Amino acid sequence: SAQEMKHMENMSSMLHGSASGDFQRLELKSEREAAEQPWEMIMDKKHFKLWRRPIEGTHLYQYRVFGTYTDVTPRQFFNVQLDTEYRKKWDSLVIKLDVIERDLATGSEVIHWVTHFPYPMYSRDYVYVRRYHVDKENNMMVLVSRAVEHPSVPEDPEYVRVRTYESQMVIRPHKTFDENGFDYLLTYSDNPQTVFPRYCVSWMVSSGMPDFLEKLHAATLKAKKMEIEVRDYMSAKAAGEGGEGKASIASTELRSDGPHSPAQLEYA
Repeated sequence: SAQEMKHMENMSSMLHGSASGDFQRLELKSEREAAEQPWEMIMDKKHFKLWRRPIEGTHLYQYRVFGTYTDVTPRQFFNVQLDTEYRKKWDSLVIKLDVIERDLATGSEVIHWVTHFPYPMYSRDYVYVRRYHVDKENNMMVLVSRAVEHPSVPEDPEYVRVRTYESQMVIRPHKTFDENGFDYLLTYSDNPQTVFPRYCVSWMVSSGMPDFLEKLHAATLKAKKMEIEVRDYMSAKAAGEGGEGKASIASTELRSDGPHSPAQLEYA
């Protein structure tokens, strides 16, 4: 992810002041991706560019967003994205969003997320594990998520369970974590388990992703201007790594009803 972020920054810098069409014509490939499907640009705005590429052997796409914000800090954007309680207030599509389990030793969290889907589709629910890392040495923040099974969250017939979901976001400050300005690279894919045609699903994702990111940005601005209290995950992670963080976990956040494998909190 870090290498791909650097690749995108180099492209953006190289094309600064060039016509936007030049950016679209460039091949969006890292060394690892050289033998894979090419990326197709489907949205090109001043501070937001969106690509997609087919996932081999499926009817699905993987999506990639490269964007920039200059009016909020990386720390604020990072924390608002991670704060599940605050998201319930600013994301109107959320039906349920709960931390099922948290491991401060690794920084992993298992999340149960239920979200509205466009009518007439049923609401979807996701059970996923996420982990975040702040690399101060390389001036970078990383947040990764993927779908998992968890004994505390069996399937609910009221929702459609999404079992294939992956997301990786890299945030690179323009200066420091606490000064305005950063670039981000988001790579995302999921299988919404729908019978709707591929082009309908593609339209939903390509229109819904920019909408979500703008809502996330607006929520970050609101938290900044109104000084809304948002959990500082950078500090919390540091406390957990120092062995002092477990006592700070609210008991309501640990709702595991049965034994589970440590692998559910780990990444391959």
